[in-house]
Amino acid sequence: MKSDKESFAPLNEQMDIIKRGVEEIIPEDALVQKLEKSIKTGIPLRVKLGCDPSSPDLHLGHTVVLRKLRHFQDLGHRAVLIIGDFTGMIGDPSGRNKTRPSLTLEQTRLNGETYFQQASKILIPERTEIVFNSDWLSKLTFEDVIKLSAKYTVARMLERDDFENRYKSGMPISIHEFLYPLAQAMDSVAIRSDVELGGTDQKFNLLVGRDIQREYGQEPQVIITLPILPGTDGVEKMSKSLRNFIGLTEPASEIYGKVLSIPDELIIPYFNLLTDIPMPEIREMDAAMKRGSLNPRDAKRKLARLLVEMYVSKEAAIAAEQEFDQIHKKKEVPDNIPECTIPASETPLLLDFLVREKMVPSKSEGRRMFQQGGISINGNKVTDSTVPLPSGTFVVKVGKRKFVRVHH
Repeated sequence: MKSDKESFAPLNEQMDIIKRGVEEIIPEDALVQKLEKSIKTGIPLRVKLGCDPSSPDLHLGHTVVLRKLRHFQDLGHRAVLIIGDFTGMIGDPSGRNKTRPSLTLEQTRLNGETYFQQASKILIPERTEIVFNSDWLSKLTFEDVIKLSAKYTVARMLERDDFENRYKSGMPISIHEFLYPLAQAMDSVAIRSDVELGGTDQKFNLLVGRDIQREYGQEPQVIITLPILPGTDGVEKMSKSLRNFIGLTEPASEIYGKVLSIPDELIIPYFNLLTDIPMPEIREMDAAMKRGSLNPRDAKRKLARLLVEMYVSKEAAIAAEQEFDQIHKKKEVPDNIPECTIPASETPLLLDFLVREKMVPSKSEGRRMFQQGGISINGNKVTDSTVPLPSGTFVVKVGKRKFVRVHH
């Protein structure tokens, strides 16, 4: 581990790296001042990221903010990863239209440990300080909580969009939900945060942190918000519950195939937010696709290879590409085919799925096509009409011209 004294890159070089892909820096001049001070003193900034342990499995959407934390580490600063085991028992209401179920302390601890194991694919472990916020929040007395609550008003809380919308529509807001932003703010006080990172949906919570730090006599943290990554459908944010995610622990072939299934308009945002490809190269790629000299499919192949290399290995990326080509290109699967997402909770028969999606006109006609070898999955014929719909991402072909890419 390095000493506390660091030699930092020049200010403009640090700012160029930090500003890439971010939505807002509030306030930017304060960040400049903090960086200038760290350069002068050799003392790294403490950059905070709070982790929601409600789900232990990370996907590419989580990596947007984790990669920005890694950028700070690469610049010589200290990452402080806060596992929200205590706040997880409250449940973050950000972006929600109803009270969120809370978890037990044991559940949040277990999820938090898994989170860090997966986050280590991105962060430098020896430059990462791991803390559980139960270490300080569980020690607060009821008197402490009253004093903390007195530092913020209900009117300010109701400025938050999701609270305001729920209040106006008559939907319930539990008092403990008001405590979540205050508890997250106390995390910043406890670790003396210089900078806090979060998605755009966390902006309110991060701003509360600045206010509460000021109330406790600390210099307010700078907040940096990052975009919410769209899922593979190109519509909703990436989420496991929406089945539009690409998981960090998925097999290489799944990661590769899912990246190739994204809409063309996501290619440039994905390169920008998920990779370290230089921006001039990304801009040239964008221009080449617009003028028709670069096929979007080839750009997706490059992106897919790169992401598999990053989260699995270079060898796995080569194998995944070869497997994809064997299944898709040699079987002449068209570039643009319909997509269909089936929740994991549903387990229909393959025949029933084909009837429902109007891939076959009827069950009797479907059974006939199975018997004649007219149904295939990833190029492999399926002759048993009683098999269930498989899990994962795959291409179903019916006859010679009907295709659908299924995410199940």
